[in-house]
Amino acid sequence: MEYRLTIVVPVYNEEDNLLRVESEFNAYFKTAKAKSKVLFVNDGSKDTSLDIIKDICARSTDFEYIAFTENCGLSAAIKAGFDHADTELVGYIDSDLQTAPDDFNILIEEIGPYDLVTGVRADRQDSFVKNMSSKIANGIRRSFTHDGMDDTGCPLKIIKTDYAQRIPMFKGLHRFLPAMILLQEGKVKQVPVRHFPRVAGEAKFGVWNRLLGPLMDCFAYLWMKKKYINYKVGNSSRG
Repeated sequence: MEYRLTIVVPVYNEEDNLLRVESEFNAYFKTAKAKSKVLFVNDGSKDTSLDIIKDICARSTDFEYIAFTENCGLSAAIKAGFDHADTELVGYIDSDLQTAPDDFNILIEEIGPYDLVTGVRADRQDSFVKNMSSKIANGIRRSFTHDGMDDTGCPLKIIKTDYAQRIPMFKGLHRFLPAMILLQEGKVKQVPVRHFPRVAGEAKFGVWNRLLGPLMDCFAYLWMKKKYINYKVGNSSRG
């Protein structure tokens, strides 16, 4: 049975979480509504993350990896994962597992007529400051993009791969995935998913880059929207 979904898992210094990632995905694979595999993208980790990833991939063909030579950031890791996917669908989840692999089954049920389905973190298990900064950042982004999304920072998404691979590379793209699908005249939907507190490792984003980063990225998005080229091929000699 061929894989239908590649799930991109960006990794930067997450050695304390990776064996749990392996365990939870092995459990998910048994109930997955679409044949799935994991693609780790090691973003220049300075701890033992890459060694652990190699061991996980050696234990099962349901896990693959690519590794950057240096740290390039979350957006680069996500985009590289999308570009390396060879399945009909591509997903994304963070390696801290504050969202659950099992909830990909919720997104799979909705993807049919849509080109992106994203989670919305219900009963979010973060600090007051983190929650408020994210709400403010989402409000700023919505005022620029008009994408109708309540929680683009939710690290649980499924996208049709041909749409994902047409997203241009830019820093901050992880905040604009629904907007970039809409630029391609695609359809997007959001559905509630579970959220959990981080149990190991350290968060990679603070209040400052949750607020200032999205504001700066919004201006980059507006420039890109003005310059964006969208086309559809009607036919060709290739059939």
